[in-house]
Amino acid sequence: MHNLSNIVTRPVLAALALATVCAVAVHAEDAKPADPALANSLNANDKTAEQDPALLKKNAAVKVEDGKYLDADGHPTYHVTNDGKKLDWYTYSGYRRYHAECHVCHGPDGMGSTYAPALKDSLKTLSYEEFIGILVGGKQDVSASEQKVMPAFGDNKNVMCYSDDLYTYLKARADGAVGRVRPSEHEDKPEAARKAEKECMGG
Repeated sequence: MHNLSNIVTRPVLAALALATVCAVAVHAEDAKPADPALANSLNANDKTAEQDPALLKKNAAVKVEDGKYLDADGHPTYHVTNDGKKLDWYTYSGYRRYHAECHVCHGPDGMGSTYAPALKDSLKTLSYEEFIGILVGGKQDVSASEQKVMPAFGDNKNVMCYSDDLYTYLKARADGAVGRVRPSEHEDKPEAARKAEKECMGG
């Protein structure tokens, strides 16, 4: 009976091991940019960008779907071209939306203020899921010396309909792909973005 168990178990374990190796290999393959055009072309002379090579590599686009760039984990990310002058539509939209809705508390360009943190720093470690969760439900940081409250924006369409845009802009700031500059060029607004915006805003 013991020998039968070994005969049955060994192939199963071998198959599981092979499947794991294949899955890791596929994930690693997915992580490589399939198209050289997806690589960011940054402005090396923009010292306000504070480029972080490790984060730039980790969050680089590996594919694009309907004008939205995605990283190896399938999360939205930025795409910067023309020596840092041109942004993808969503990152450009995030810049505009941030300065319309968020900069009063979090400071221009995500730099922070006396009563709200610098999101260009927070987004270095905050995941996409955490970012969306805080945007929806808010956050409180209470200590003996201070109390910081981030309101919930779950019901605010002017924020939530552009949550991915805000994320990609702030990730670009956190990673150093974009400095403290007003974007001078951007990709055309994708039809998918127009459709999603119309559906979300109820227009």
